[in-house]
Amino acid sequence: MKDLIEQELEKLDLEQLKQVFEFIFFLKFRARLATIPSIPDTNLAALYGEFSEKDRQVGELGISEYAELLKHEYLT
Repeated sequence: MKDLIEQELEKLDLEQLKQVFEFIFFLKFRARLATIPSIPDTNLAALYGEFSEKDRQVGELGISEYAELLKHEYLT
């Protein structure tokens, strides 16, 4: 098979060789994507809930600090 591919590659011009190279790169990229494990929806829901609560806490902390900053700025 490799010999047949090499024979065909010899017949190609530079632009065609670039296209072959891009296709090989695409095949390698696609193979890497296939090896990435998927996360089950139940895990995603748990992660979403966990980060949602943390985001809310950070937001509340940020709002109180922002209110203090505005109060200080208003008084000066």
